[in-house]
Amino acid sequence: MATPAAPASGPGPTPQADPRRWLILAVVCTAYLMVGLDLTVMNLALPSAQDHLGFSDAQRPWIVTAYALPFGSLLLFCGRLSDVVGRKETFLAGVAGFVLASAAGGAANSFAMLVAARAFQGAFAAMLAPAVLALVATVFTDPGEKSKAFGIFSAVASSGAALGLIIGGALTSALDWRWCMYVNVLIGGLALVGGQIWMRRQPKPGARMDVPGVLLASAGMFCLVYGLTNAAEHSWGTFSAWGLLVLGAALLIAFTLWQTRAASPLLPPRLVLDRDRGAAYLTVLIVGLGLFGVMLFLVYFMQNNLGYSAITSGVAMLPMIVFTTVAAGIGAVRLLPKYGPKPLIATGMTLNAAGLAWLALIDADATYAADLLGPLLCIGFGMGLVYSAAARTGTSGVAPHEAGIASACINTGQQLGGAVGTALLNTIAATTSANWLEDHTKGRPTAEQTGLAAIEGYTTVFWWCAAIFLLGALLAAFLLRPGPLPAPEAPAGAPEPARQDEQPQT
Repeated sequence: MATPAAPASGPGPTPQADPRRWLILAVVCTAYLMVGLDLTVMNLALPSAQDHLGFSDAQRPWIVTAYALPFGSLLLFCGRLSDVVGRKETFLAGVAGFVLASAAGGAANSFAMLVAARAFQGAFAAMLAPAVLALVATVFTDPGEKSKAFGIFSAVASSGAALGLIIGGALTSALDWRWCMYVNVLIGGLALVGGQIWMRRQPKPGARMDVPGVLLASAGMFCLVYGLTNAAEHSWGTFSAWGLLVLGAALLIAFTLWQTRAASPLLPPRLVLDRDRGAAYLTVLIVGLGLFGVMLFLVYFMQNNLGYSAITSGVAMLPMIVFTTVAAGIGAVRLLPKYGPKPLIATGMTLNAAGLAWLALIDADATYAADLLGPLLCIGFGMGLVYSAAARTGTSGVAPHEAGIASACINTGQQLGGAVGTALLNTIAATTSANWLEDHTKGRPTAEQTGLAAIEGYTTVFWWCAAIFLLGALLAAFLLRPGPLPAPEAPAGAPEPARQDEQPQT
């Protein structure tokens, strides 16, 4: 097989591996665990926090929204920031800021202070997340070791949200809601010390900041995420929902047009237009959208209909986490190098669809062992396959000076998918339940009828999520190229390796 022409200086030997690379992996995975945990860790603690701080039901969603808004809005900017100022510096700043914000949140004595702390957590999570994935992509140079590293990272990334439910329930039940924030001080402190000791300062790859692109992308993502949040909390018909969605779409269209003209674009179009990478970003968006049905509505069902406590419903998710971890390791180490991402993502999406269709069969007489355990195992294995392939594929074939922004695209897809899922699936569940009550009750519904209406909403959501994952499987089969990924990334300035089966573009 012909290879691209080497640079004038010769291709040179493979870069020497950092002897502390596995310690660095442990550090960045520990730090990334905080990001995943805080997507859900406060969900089960909200009632307790509300009692202590005295805020209203209408204010409760802001505890979640305040984290999601800066996180989703700043990811692309922070991804490029890690390319410009250096990944070690960005990582350490992100961890330190996240720890301080978590400490402030744990000590909050008012609603405003807790919301502000959550907002700063989201901002520093946006700084931390792309730097973590970029470090995994660049610290490991051996293809076999890189596959193992991505398998470990994928297991952490895909199980963080579910672990947040377990840890949030356990800390709230055993200690106090404030420990859902303080736990990050311990986790982040370990990551901060380890990063300072073991990480080397990577050479700055010479990337530049696209200021107009940053402003357009950040404002567009803010409007989009905020509009979707308002749609979930209120109605799609309110101006605060559709008005912001229209404005966000307009800003992102303007951002896309600017990227084709900018001298140093924030998000080079070729990164997204590559079939494999583009499909990986679309994959994490679909996963973020569909996974919401499992993370939220299944917990609602376990607590409201089966009578589980917060800690019991969290522990009930453990089998899914275990299977996700196992599948991520098998997928990244054994399957991805041999078969490539196409069969892994398509199979994982199909397993997710099957698991959610299985969940859609639940009723008021459902039990955990007979009706929930099997679907959770199926979904867990599917998620592991998907994440192990998508994380590696989204950063494949990327030059060192673009590793940060490529990593940010993966996180942005997941965040945007979660925001869409929150708005869309909440609306579907509420509408379905209301229609069921209107059709089956006359006057004031009984508690049993209200529970049956809620189950009708949950099962409808599960069917929708199954359809979403099935669509993801079809898109993966259509968009991803067959066969293994290209050879390891070329040095900066060298041409990007082409897939053997790639057809010339016209």
